[in-house]
Amino acid sequence: MIPLVASNARAFVLMTSLLISLITAPIAAEAQLRGHGGPVRALAQSRDGTELLSGSFDATAIRWSLATGAAQQVLRFHDGAVNAVAALDDGRFASSGEDGRIAVWQRGQATPVLVLSGHSGPVVQLAVAPDGKTLASASWDGTARLWPLAGGPPRVLEGHNQNVNGVAFTPDGRALVSVGYDGTLRLWPLADAGPARILTLPSPLNAVVVGSRGTIIAAGATGKVFFLSPEGNLEGELEAAAAPLIALAIAPDAGRIAASSIKGAVAIIDAASRRVEKTLVGPGLPAWSVLFLADGRTLLTGGGDRVIRRWNVETGEHVGEVALTEPADTLAGFEAEPGAQVFRACVACHTLKAQDGPRAGPTLAGLFGRRIATLPGYDFSPALKKLNIVWTPDTLSKLFELGPAAYTPGSKMPEQKVGTEERTDLIRFLEKATRD
Repeated sequence: MIPLVASNARAFVLMTSLLISLITAPIAAEAQLRGHGGPVRALAQSRDGTELLSGSFDATAIRWSLATGAAQQVLRFHDGAVNAVAALDDGRFASSGEDGRIAVWQRGQATPVLVLSGHSGPVVQLAVAPDGKTLASASWDGTARLWPLAGGPPRVLEGHNQNVNGVAFTPDGRALVSVGYDGTLRLWPLADAGPARILTLPSPLNAVVVGSRGTIIAAGATGKVFFLSPEGNLEGELEAAAAPLIALAIAPDAGRIAASSIKGAVAIIDAASRRVEKTLVGPGLPAWSVLFLADGRTLLTGGGDRVIRRWNVETGEHVGEVALTEPADTLAGFEAEPGAQVFRACVACHTLKAQDGPRAGPTLAGLFGRRIATLPGYDFSPALKKLNIVWTPDTLSKLFELGPAAYTPGSKMPEQKVGTEERTDLIRFLEKATRD
């Protein structure tokens, strides 16, 4: 993911001023929030309930007024996608990014007042301790960390052998829960440095929340939601979607849970009965983030269409005006192609036609026959520029057989592998769709 770069300082100021002027014009308080240039990856409400912070694949965070629906400030700091945001007790916000850094922001200031560094991989989730004194982070470097907000070195929690995708504190503040792509849920005691309690679940895990009574809810790549006791014992599971779940939220009264999927649907789950009440259907693009507002009846979703949507969870309907035209589905002409369905998980980061430009990753137009990291106009990492790979059906197949970490070390591409049959379908589709 590449932040916007101006050719000189004056141009940068002009570009930033223009962006703010375009997205801060007053709009109806109930309207959907539009302003990000990429998929909306993260959402957090301020402690006083008046503001929202959103993070995006476009490398920015935006601070919004929930009363007016207007953007108050565009925050630029991270080198890459802003993957997580959190509201702190003292009115500040925190953001974390693909660059492995955590930034703490004060309202009205254009630069972070505090930067927490130490992770060697993208930081994808943040959580604030009940007493407000500690910030937890989950990273694709395989660790979770506990950061004292008053200062001092972090406590590093090691044990996951793949990406750590989620963290959440228990309501009594005595433990931290972490979940990872390795399928394990770990319950870390915070009063001492003792070992974590480990539970292995039958799915890679992408998100976790904890209810007010300590019930742990985790969601994974199989589309299932898992319910665990405060002690970490598995109590039940629920199939919430027919696609990987990528985000979770729990209402302030812990009565409802929202689970969003890579295909855009959001399951609203009754926490007591552990049944799906209803499913909110958006534009079909990934719903990367979900958040219950303080009233418990309004749900915000941030997705691949770059819009923050408001929903009434009682009725299942949008709140306020919704755009009559949705972004065109780039795969609409490929319904009969099995490989197009495999590629649907990639549309958040890659376009297929040169005129559509880059997103989080470079456009794939004209991919085959091109050497890796040579597409003009995209800022590839130095590690990729050193690789001697030319994209062919064979080399692309090898990428998804071995995974980006092994085949293209230094890549910012999320770690993923594709089975043999799906890999063949995907490559056949890309050979057709990327002809420039």
